[in-house]
Amino acid sequence: MRVFPLVTALVVTVVLYLTIMERDALLGFAGVMADEVQEQSDTPEPARVRVLAQRSVAQPVASTVVLRGRTEAMRQVEIRSETAGLVVSDPLRRGASVQAGDRLCEVAPGVRKAALDEAQARLSEAEISFRAASGLSDSGFSTEVRLANARAALQAAQAGVDRAVEEMARLVMHAPFDGILETDTAELGSLLQPGALCATLIQLDPIKLVGFATEAQIDRLEQNAPAGAQLASGREVLGSVSFIARSADAQTRTFRIEVTIPNPDGRIRDGQSADIIIQAQDQSGHLLPGSALTLNDAGELGLRLVDDEGHVSFAPAQILRDSAEGIWLAGLPDEIAAIIVGQEFTREGARVQVTWADNTQAAQ
Repeated sequence: MRVFPLVTALVVTVVLYLTIMERDALLGFAGVMADEVQEQSDTPEPARVRVLAQRSVAQPVASTVVLRGRTEAMRQVEIRSETAGLVVSDPLRRGASVQAGDRLCEVAPGVRKAALDEAQARLSEAEISFRAASGLSDSGFSTEVRLANARAALQAAQAGVDRAVEEMARLVMHAPFDGILETDTAELGSLLQPGALCATLIQLDPIKLVGFATEAQIDRLEQNAPAGAQLASGREVLGSVSFIARSADAQTRTFRIEVTIPNPDGRIRDGQSADIIIQAQDQSGHLLPGSALTLNDAGELGLRLVDDEGHVSFAPAQILRDSAEGIWLAGLPDEIAAIIVGQEFTREGARVQVTWADNTQAAQ
C-alpha cells in the first residue's frame, strides 16, 4: 500500500474544505497576518541616545610632582678634640649663634708651651751651625758632608717647631662655619681626650627640604626647577631643586631629592615634616569637566569619544592635575571630541545623536 498518494489526497481534501466551507474564517485569518507584517515593516528605527560632546585640542600643561619629606640642616658637624687636656674656656649654651672662627672650646696648654720654646731654641742653634758650616764650606775649610749634616739638622729643628706650633693650635677649637649650637660646649674643667666631643654645630640658613621620588616621577624632575613646600605648621616656603640622586635607594627604590630654601630668621627647624611640590616638565593635556571621566568594561579610566557620524569609542586617559576650570588629562590624541554628558548611557561601538557643547552642529 502506497502512503504518499493517501497523504496528498488528505491535504487536497483539507484545502478544499477550508476554501469552500470555511472561506470567511480563512480570509479573516489571512487579513490579520497581512496587517501584522505591514505594521512590522512600518516600525521606525529605535531612537538614538542623545549626548553632549565637547571638542578639545591639547595644550601645554605645567605639571607638578608632590613628595612627602622633611627639613634637614644644610650643614651639621660634631666638633671634637684633637688633643688631651683640661677645658679652660667657659661653655657656650645650646641655641647660641656663632660665627665662623669663633672659639668654642679651649684646652690648657700644659707642657706644650715649654715644648715649643725648646723646639724654637733648637732651631736657633741649628741655624747658627748651618751658617758656620756654610761659611767654612765656601772658604774650603769644610767638607760637603759636614754642610749636609748641618742642613739636615736645621730642617729637623724646623720640623720640630712646626709640630709644636700645630700642637698649640689644637688647644683651641673654632667654629668652622656660621651656625647654631645644638649642644652645650664642653664644660669648664672637664677633661677632653682625643676624639671627645666639644660641641655640635648646625647651619639652618639656607635649609634643605628632603624628599624621595619614585621611578615614575624622577624623569619629570630637573635641576634648579622651582619648588615649594607646606610645613606641618602651615607655613609655606619657596626654593629650587639643588640635588637629584643618580642612584636609587637599595631598599625603597626611590631617589633622594633636595630643595634649598632660604631661612634667614632660623624659624624653620631641622626635622620638620613637609609636603614638597616641584614643578615638573610641561606635558600636553586636555582640559575637560571631571564628570566626563568614566570606566570601560576592563576597569580602565578614560573618556568616551565620538566622531562626526556619532560613533562612540573609548580612550584611556591619565590625570595630570585638577584646576578650578576642570581636570587636565594626558595620554589622549591631540584633537578629540569627548562626550561630557550622557557617556554612562552608551557604549563603545554604539551610535548616538550628538549635540556639541558649542551648539554649532549635530550628528544625525
